Amino acid sequence: MKFELFIAKRIHFNKEKGKKVSRPAVRIAIGGIAMGLAVMIVAVSIVIGFKQEVRSKLVGFGSHIQVSSSYSNQTYETDPITFSEGIKEKLCKGQWIKHVHEFATQPGIINADGNFQGIVMKGIDQEFDWAFFQSNLKEGEILSFEDSTISKNILISQKISDMLKIKVNDKLLAYFVIEGKVRVRPLTVQGIYATGFGDYDKLFVLCDKRIIQRLNNWSENQCSGLEILTDDYDHLDLALEETFDVMGNRFDENGASYLLRSIKQINPQIFSWLDLLDMNVIVILILMALVAGFTMISGLLILILEHTNMIGILKALGANNWTIRRIFLCQSAFLIAKGLLIGNFIGIAACLIQKYFALIKLDPDVYYVEAVPIAITPTNVLLINAGAFLILLLITIAPSYIITKINPAKSIKFE
Repeated sequence: MKFELFIAKRIHFNKEKGKKVSRPAVRIAIGGIAMGLAVMIVAVSIVIGFKQEVRSKLVGFGSHIQVSSSYSNQTYETDPITFSEGIKEKLCKGQWIKHVHEFATQPGIINADGNFQGIVMKGIDQEFDWAFFQSNLKEGEILSFEDSTISKNILISQKISDMLKIKVNDKLLAYFVIEGKVRVRPLTVQGIYATGFGDYDKLFVLCDKRIIQRLNNWSENQCSGLEILTDDYDHLDLALEETFDVMGNRFDENGASYLLRSIKQINPQIFSWLDLLDMNVIVILILMALVAGFTMISGLLILILEHTNMIGILKALGANNWTIRRIFLCQSAFLIAKGLLIGNFIGIAACLIQKYFALIKLDPDVYYVEAVPIAITPTNVLLINAGAFLILLLITIAPSYIITKINPAKSIKFE
């Protein structure tokens, strides 16, 4: 065992009773490190969870990548476009592309017993990926379609259900303005979903794609566009490149060019807002590191002051300054490790409680989620711990320099 580590352990684990000035300072230092780390873990988990939650809801409503007609005016009232089976097969073979399906949208108004609400009908078919809406289904069932008949069933949100006071199996009328004429369609509520994403929940109603095609007098192979899902959000840019290789600078059978947009391009304001959260996390991490660092510095200085007599004796016996400094750096490492252990317990416990019990609620109309979201992973926790330990240990190197100023002759007599 190295000399410095041996002395540091004897000092740190000394259980002898007696007056120890450093005990309150050491406890404060450990407490500051613990609270700092706990706040770091909670802050990072909340921001990552918040970003993942909002992104998943945006993707659930609009997919990772949308391909539409370049003639469309970027609203939900779109121009028709066609896609050959060959194009869809090529897309499905992409390394980063998981799923491809067609969709069609049409703005309208629904009427239930005299209650009106403006909505966007989103038409989908058998190929639609129901994973997102299945996980957020509250009542009823998801839509199912037959090849022979057009389904008149729809899926609405809990927000629309509450506003119009309708429930599963209720019937309503949907009004659409097509080429200056009002068209009406009777529909039946088959299911109710709730994502907590207020802006989209009160807007989207899912239906059979053929309803939209009939309303607009489109052919069977015409639609508003394609929705493409990647295997992971982190592969979005790679999937967009693959999609561009297949469809970029190409035209459909009617001469309309394909417009490719990622979910970040469709919702730039929201993603810019999410990116700003990273700056908040950086500020929190820096502040917590500084707080923990200052408490550690004060604790170390008091430890050095308390052991001035020992430092003088070690110098008199031939120990150099750096050897003695390493003794106190080892002791600082013990204190930092103890603070990190307590901080991990507090931070992880707080995250797990919020994750599974959702004690802290939020207004979904403002924050897009109903409760503070948490995404805690072992990798993030380990990185935060490693970074905090290294930074705090480096911070204590500077105050340990005071050891070099201690005179052996005077310090041996120090009480």
